[in-house]
Amino acid sequence: MPQIVTLTLNPAIDVATSVPEVTPEHKLRCGPVRRDPGGGGINVARVVRELGGESIAVYTRGGPTGHLLEHLLEEKGLLRRSIPVEGYTRESFTVAEGHSAREYRFILPGPTLSEREWQRCLDAVAEVSVGAAFIVASGSLAPGVPEDFYARLAHQAKRQGVRVVVDTNGPPLRAALEEGVFLAKPNRRELRDLTGMKVEDLPTQAAAARDLVARGRAEILAVSMGADGALLTTRDGQVRATPPPVETHSSVGAGDSFVAGLTLALARGQSPEEALRWGIASGTGALLSQGTDLCHRADVERLFLQVRPERLSLT
Repeated sequence: MPQIVTLTLNPAIDVATSVPEVTPEHKLRCGPVRRDPGGGGINVARVVRELGGESIAVYTRGGPTGHLLEHLLEEKGLLRRSIPVEGYTRESFTVAEGHSAREYRFILPGPTLSEREWQRCLDAVAEVSVGAAFIVASGSLAPGVPEDFYARLAHQAKRQGVRVVVDTNGPPLRAALEEGVFLAKPNRRELRDLTGMKVEDLPTQAAAARDLVARGRAEILAVSMGADGALLTTRDGQVRATPPPVETHSSVGAGDSFVAGLTLALARGQSPEEALRWGIASGTGALLSQGTDLCHRADVERLFLQVRPERLSLT
């Protein structure tokens, strides 16, 4: 049984292409097209496999685009469990503008899931996570799914003795933290919303993160801070790490790559500090790839050696 189970309720076919310049009204002739299986949990599973770990991806799929998703996942060699749904799997696309090097990302809505369909997702995760170390619930909820879905998943996982990692936002994140999870990855804005505290600088961000951990919302809190790296908080202390400077080609999947590197290191028994280094290296590695490609193992291993974590004072 793989150590890591990922769940993607709203997967996507990620399409990436380029144009010389984005202009209104005119037909824009695109460059070569790349298609990848996407969505938070699927991206995490892809990176775990790239880094030599074992995972199984649980996800929904429907319609012709769902068949394409299956084909793309087969090409990636991922171990998987799909849940058929009535609606069509969504598509999302990224356009790189050659003249400015800007990136435009268009995220389409997914299909509406019935109660029977999202309940089957919970049941499937319960089946495949027996003996697993982690369940990673990542990405947005599909329309029709209740806001407390990830909280229900966390409650179910606790009965099985499996630790849950949550990477989402808004009410679904708040509900999951009310239930309590092993690890959560909010950004600075979400940290402010969750705590009601001002998080204008590192000391206030650190205090807000300690507050959530002290209240039992998460055993580990990894606050993503974009180019400033990430802040990892446990009951034993706080560590901050910044990414090494790289030339960014695409930001697609960088957050998912961070979660994958962090979770895989924890599954391998490494310390939270070392896991943060792997998370930063994986997220930074994704920036080096084009379009909807994700990080590559050689880049991650090289970048890992350049990440220097800094332990913070608890006062």
